[in-house]
Parts: sequence; C-alpha cells; structure tokens
Amino acid sequence: MLADSKQVHKPGIIVASEDGALVSLHGRIDIDSSPGLLEGLRAFLHSPHPDVVSIDLSAVSHLDSSGVATLIEGLRIARGSRTELRLRGLHDRLHRLFESTGILSLFNGSAGTQSGYEAE
Repeated sequence: MLADSKQVHKPGIIVASEDGALVSLHGRIDIDSSPGLLEGLRAFLHSPHPDVVSIDLSAVSHLDSSGVATLIEGLRIARGSRTELRLRGLHDRLHRLFESTGILSLFNGSAGTQSGYEAE
C-alpha cells in the first residue's frame, strides 16, 4: 500500500544515451501529481535532449485521466521539438486502457515499434 500512496511530482530517473533518453515514472499519476509531472516533462523536453525519449510506466501503480492528459500533452510538446516520444512498460491494465481508447495509436511514428509502445 505504501507504494500506492507515492505520487509522481516530476519525472523520475532520466537516463540519456546515444539511443535516446529513458524517463522512469513510479507511484501514482493523478490529479494531484500531474501538474508537477507535466512541469518536469516540459522542462526536460525544452532542454537539449536526444531525439527519442521513452517513458517507462512499469512502476506506475495508478494512472487517472489527468495522468493520461499529461502524457498526451507531453507528446504534443515532444512533437513540437521533433522528438519521438515512446511508451514502455505498460502493464496489462494500462496497455488495455491505452489501446481501447486509441491513445496508444497517438504514439505512432516510433522507429522499431508499431504504435510507439516498446514491449519489455
């Protein structure tokens, strides 16, 4: 339960390499934490960064509609800076949600993936 009470306020661990950057998120992404997460994503995407950024959601315990909106806004910002934004680590529940709502298809254009989703 303790892990569920943690909220993401800014992007977690960011690891950059020649192949791109990996932003690892964890805990809850909800109406309380989404503004801080968006602020962190915006700052990262407006600073010098690789052309490909992957967001790892494998340690996210909860994602509400404001969290989904934050990821979509991050995608909009990434596209504005000509950056490919990919999702990875979508566990079954999140993958079904993103796929059934068509959100997963918004992340199209990622090299080597069919829908911007990187399987583990």
